[in-house]
Amino acid sequence: MTTPTTPTAPPSPPARGRRRAPSRIGRAASRAAALQRPRVLLALLLLLALTCVMLLDGYLRAEVGGDERVRTGASASDVPDDVLDGGPILTFPGGQATTVSVPDKTIVLTFDDGPDPTWTPQVLDILDEYDVPGTFFLVGSMISRHPGIVRDLVEQGNEVGVHTFTHVDLSYQSEARVTREIEQTQLALAGAAGITTTLFRAPYSSETNAIDDYSWPVYQNLGEDGYTSVFIDTDSDDWKRPGVSKIVEWATPEDDEGASVLFHDAGGERSQTIAALPKYIEKMKAKGYTFTTVSGAMADQQSPQQEAEQQSQQQQQQQESQQPGGGRQPEQSGGGLQAAHHKATGATLYEGKALVAAVAVAEWTVPALSVGLVIVGVAVMGRFAMMLVLARRHHRQRNRRRFSWGPPVTGPVSVVVPAYNEKECIEATLRSLARSTHPVEIIVVDDGSTDGTAEIAESLGLPGVRVVRQANAGKPAALNNGVRHARYDIVVMMDGDTVFEPDTVRHLVQPFADPAVGAVAGNAKVGNRRTLIGAWQHIEYVMGFNLDRRMYDLLRCMPTIPGAIGAFRREAVLQAGGMSDDTLAEDTDITIALHRAGWRVVYEEHARAWTEAPGSLGQLWSQRYRWSYGTMQALWKHRRSLTDKGPSGRFGRVGMPLVVLFQVVTPVFAPLIDVFTVYSMVFVDFRAALLAWLAVLGVQLVCAAYAFRLDREKYRYLLMMPLQQLAYRQMMYLVLIHSCVTALTGGRLRWQKLKRTGEVGTPAGNG
Repeated sequence: MTTPTTPTAPPSPPARGRRRAPSRIGRAASRAAALQRPRVLLALLLLLALTCVMLLDGYLRAEVGGDERVRTGASASDVPDDVLDGGPILTFPGGQATTVSVPDKTIVLTFDDGPDPTWTPQVLDILDEYDVPGTFFLVGSMISRHPGIVRDLVEQGNEVGVHTFTHVDLSYQSEARVTREIEQTQLALAGAAGITTTLFRAPYSSETNAIDDYSWPVYQNLGEDGYTSVFIDTDSDDWKRPGVSKIVEWATPEDDEGASVLFHDAGGERSQTIAALPKYIEKMKAKGYTFTTVSGAMADQQSPQQEAEQQSQQQQQQQESQQPGGGRQPEQSGGGLQAAHHKATGATLYEGKALVAAVAVAEWTVPALSVGLVIVGVAVMGRFAMMLVLARRHHRQRNRRRFSWGPPVTGPVSVVVPAYNEKECIEATLRSLARSTHPVEIIVVDDGSTDGTAEIAESLGLPGVRVVRQANAGKPAALNNGVRHARYDIVVMMDGDTVFEPDTVRHLVQPFADPAVGAVAGNAKVGNRRTLIGAWQHIEYVMGFNLDRRMYDLLRCMPTIPGAIGAFRREAVLQAGGMSDDTLAEDTDITIALHRAGWRVVYEEHARAWTEAPGSLGQLWSQRYRWSYGTMQALWKHRRSLTDKGPSGRFGRVGMPLVVLFQVVTPVFAPLIDVFTVYSMVFVDFRAALLAWLAVLGVQLVCAAYAFRLDREKYRYLLMMPLQQLAYRQMMYLVLIHSCVTALTGGRLRWQKLKRTGEVGTPAGNG
């Protein structure tokens, strides 16, 4: 072993009892650590906000929790006979159930399930043209999505009622769910039109004789809260789309009786309703009928004494409860035809406005994300297609019998091994280099290790090994120190936890027979793949990294030479200014710099190195966070290449967009695929969403299987790929989002040290 050189002596230990002042690097590391927690929190808050928006949108669309069940044959023994045989308007003055009928020759036009942006405005135009009021029973989720229509509806003089928030059959729901459905609808009304209402119509209800023992308690409880439940006398059955003439016929009451008539202004295709409504109004006016609202009909039927009693009861209820809903606000908003309306005030008003604003955000966000999903999907599928086509071409080109880089490279090369606290791995690393079939000198640069790494390297007594000590300055400084001490023109760089095969160096340096080649990327393999986390990373290395490098090699825009295995012309490294500490990804930084300087960077698949991947989720997060954030830093540093001419401009206009698209933009937005998959499973169609997800997984499996075939890996690890997609990939998304937040808010990180086990002692072969 050559006598170790010590350009920089290790610092003397501090005197006992004295505390050493923190170094510049230590202070920077402390500041960075202090900044990371808020950034992680911000990333999680962004993810939580997106989740809440998606959940709100799904809830608003009533695609979860919906209930279309309608009981048949249920007993009505608890329902009073005078209610079953009474009129369509049910009130509870003094706690006593009372029904009110619509006066003769009077029509209460009621519309359910709105507002709808297509049909409701057309209904309003017709009512306005014929000077006819209507009573609209609105679904809360639709109110919050279309508040402008509700404002127009109320300002036009129509009356509104509650039709629940998600259009569920309340007789199946708990009291808490019933209360929530009503209060949320009232909040939506308050936010949209500044009012609440005392009118209520249950979804799937019809005439009073259809009330049963399950629904009766719902009406009783709502009646105690001051609500008037509205049923129908005559049903147009327009939802069946039987034809305009049938709708008009079925909506016409018999014998000049008054009626509460049901139409629909939402919930489906309503063109027949729109066509029938003018004909119906003209027909009923010709027969001498007048049109009013529910409140108008009640006023016509009540005696002055009954009206006074009802007003007294409502005032008492207003004083007893201030919860949103039920028209319990002290100030009445409308009189006569809008007597059920009450002005929303206080918390009810502001909570309603907040609900409408949140819905507006969701209504904008989800369609925007849908567009993003299409873009990401196309990009992901395009990337898979490019990888398959170009990887196959690369493999066939480089494995032809007649392929050659030029005359064999047989001269000795320098191998630089930067090491910081690598006592578990350094021996296996150096012994693997000592078995190299290519002549090498080995330079171990100890970056201020405190665990005896340098001493272990020296004690091995291996030929051609030099140990260079320096104060802790980071990996770029260690690599630059190694390059300065290198005796040969070709410098191989590797990590201190990596093991080379005997022929690795020989394969790695052969591309330098081409004088245009300035650097070579090797084939990094995960050695500790027996654990679940290791197996996931093994799949990622084979498919995500090595398949990518084949593609980038052919396109002549290789973005990164892996720190675990790479070779450089010493001249090229010095020309690029050496390894820079401007970024956390010094390997990406130097690779882009070489491209810009006009050097060619290639991939040598036969030069294999076995590295110890992070063994825990925490270590994996730290490593990938540094990689992704460092890549963004490097791209930003070299952004001027976009406008440069020559080789620099070629990389800027070809390599830079591909790297940004495939390594930053697509991965950042790739969670949209998973988010929308879950959204579709919960809110839309579980089976269709599952099949779509399995189809995407199938495409990925095909790509992965082809990558394993090219690298001659065993396919059994692909059995873990579905689980990788469910767990591991989500973590990588969060890491990248965290990195983006850090990049946008600023901040730097130090060279992070991962805990090593030293289990990658010898190549793991292809197992």
